[in-house]
Amino acid sequence: MNDKRQEAEHGIILQGRSKLNVSGVCDVKGFDEQTVVMETVMGILTVKGRELKVQSFAVETGNIIVEGYIAALVYTESRQKRSGIGRLFG
Repeated sequence: MNDKRQEAEHGIILQGRSKLNVSGVCDVKGFDEQTVVMETVMGILTVKGRELKVQSFAVETGNIIVEGYIAALVYTESRQKRSGIGRLFG
Protein backbone atom coordinates (compact mmCIF):
# COMPACT_ATOMS: atom_id res chain seq x y z
CA MET A 1 0.00 0.00 0.00
CA ASN A 2 1.24 3.47 -0.87
CA ASP A 3 2.53 5.32 2.24
CA LYS A 4 0.78 8.56 1.24
CA ARG A 5 -2.60 6.81 1.00
CA GLN A 6 -1.95 4.92 4.22
CA GLU A 7 -1.69 8.28 6.02
CA ALA A 8 -4.67 9.78 4.15
CA GLU A 9 -7.76 10.72 6.09
CA HIS A 10 -10.87 8.69 5.51
CA GLY A 11 -14.13 10.50 4.91
CA ILE A 12 -17.59 9.85 3.55
CA ILE A 13 -20.03 12.32 2.00
CA LEU A 14 -23.44 10.89 1.12
CA GLN A 15 -25.69 13.15 -0.92
CA GLY A 16 -29.37 12.20 -0.90
CA ARG A 17 -28.65 8.44 -0.83
CA SER A 18 -27.76 8.70 -4.51
CA LYS A 19 -24.16 9.94 -4.61
CA LEU A 20 -21.34 8.76 -2.34
CA ASN A 21 -17.87 10.35 -2.15
CA VAL A 22 -15.28 8.36 -0.20
CA SER A 23 -11.71 9.43 0.53
CA GLY A 24 -8.92 7.27 1.95
CA VAL A 25 -9.61 4.36 -0.42
CA CYS A 26 -6.66 2.02 -1.04
CA ASP A 27 -8.25 -0.43 -3.47
CA VAL A 28 -11.58 -1.45 -5.01
CA LYS A 29 -12.01 -5.17 -4.36
CA GLY A 30 -15.04 -5.62 -6.59
CA PHE A 31 -18.34 -4.14 -7.67
CA ASP A 32 -21.61 -4.87 -9.43
CA GLU A 33 -25.01 -3.14 -9.59
CA GLN A 34 -25.86 -4.11 -5.99
CA THR A 35 -22.52 -4.03 -4.13
CA VAL A 36 -19.24 -2.10 -4.13
CA VAL A 37 -16.45 -3.43 -1.89
CA MET A 38 -13.43 -1.24 -1.22
CA GLU A 39 -10.44 -1.31 1.08
CA THR A 40 -10.05 1.95 3.00
CA VAL A 41 -7.49 3.10 5.53
CA MET A 42 -10.15 2.31 8.19
CA GLY A 43 -10.99 -1.23 6.99
CA ILE A 44 -13.17 -2.82 4.32
CA LEU A 45 -16.20 -0.73 3.33
CA THR A 46 -19.11 -2.44 1.58
CA VAL A 47 -21.72 -0.27 -0.12
CA LYS A 48 -25.06 -1.96 -0.79
CA GLY A 49 -27.87 -0.68 -2.98
CA ARG A 50 -29.41 -0.77 -6.44
CA GLU A 51 -28.13 0.36 -9.84
CA LEU A 52 -24.73 1.23 -8.34
CA LYS A 53 -22.05 2.60 -10.64
CA VAL A 54 -18.46 3.57 -9.86
CA GLN A 55 -18.32 6.95 -11.58
CA SER A 56 -14.65 7.55 -10.81
CA PHE A 57 -11.77 6.17 -8.79
CA ALA A 58 -8.58 8.21 -8.53
CA VAL A 59 -5.89 5.75 -7.45
CA GLU A 60 -3.38 8.55 -6.80
CA THR A 61 -5.62 10.41 -4.33
CA GLY A 62 -7.71 7.51 -3.00
CA ASN A 63 -11.03 9.16 -3.85
CA ILE A 64 -14.01 7.27 -5.27
CA ILE A 65 -17.48 8.36 -6.36
CA VAL A 66 -20.34 5.85 -6.39
CA GLU A 67 -23.78 6.72 -7.77
CA GLY A 68 -27.09 4.86 -7.59
CA TYR A 69 -29.55 4.08 -4.78
CA ILE A 70 -27.44 3.57 -1.64
CA ALA A 71 -29.16 1.40 0.98
CA ALA A 72 -26.31 0.55 3.41
CA LEU A 73 -22.67 1.20 4.30
CA VAL A 74 -20.99 -1.61 6.24
CA TYR A 75 -17.46 -1.67 7.67
CA THR A 76 -15.48 -4.81 8.42
CA GLU A 77 -11.91 -5.04 9.61
CA SER A 78 -9.18 -5.98 7.18
CA ARG A 79 -7.94 -9.54 7.61
CA GLN A 80 -4.45 -8.26 8.50
CA LYS A 81 -5.82 -6.41 11.54
CA ARG A 82 -7.63 -9.39 13.08
CA SER A 83 -6.28 -10.94 16.25
CA GLY A 84 -5.06 -14.54 16.55
CA ILE A 85 -8.31 -15.58 18.21
CA GLY A 86 -10.31 -13.86 15.49
CA ARG A 87 -8.45 -15.84 12.84
CA LEU A 88 -9.03 -19.05 14.78
CA PHE A 89 -12.80 -18.65 14.96
CA GLY A 90 -13.50 -16.44 11.95
